[in-house]
Amino acid sequence: MEVLTAIAIGILFAIGIFQMLRRNVIRSAIGLIILSNAINLFLLSTGDFQGIQPAYVDTPAALRSDALPQALVLTAIVISMGGIAFVLSLLYVISSRYKTSDLDEIQGLKN
Repeated sequence: MEVLTAIAIGILFAIGIFQMLRRNVIRSAIGLIILSNAINLFLLSTGDFQGIQPAYVDTPAALRSDALPQALVLTAIVISMGGIAFVLSLLYVISSRYKTSDLDEIQGLKN
């Protein structure tokens, strides 16, 4: 199961990087979303469930799972949503001002 998770994270990471390197701004934004999801899956898989009880149950510390990876992923989700909202707002401004989403056709960014 760990190999399947690692392959899925690697594929998501590769798709995200590939889409971010495209010249279309919309595909770059979608690549950013996919890349942030791959990073969140990686963080969640590094804090894999090792205990007998979940992290929030009142049990001895030796039997409990670590809650830190879950907190890190929750924080990363909130921060990435803010970044994605900012990128989408920039995408809206660029597409309404220049009437295109192709970076090669935008003349004001070349200077």
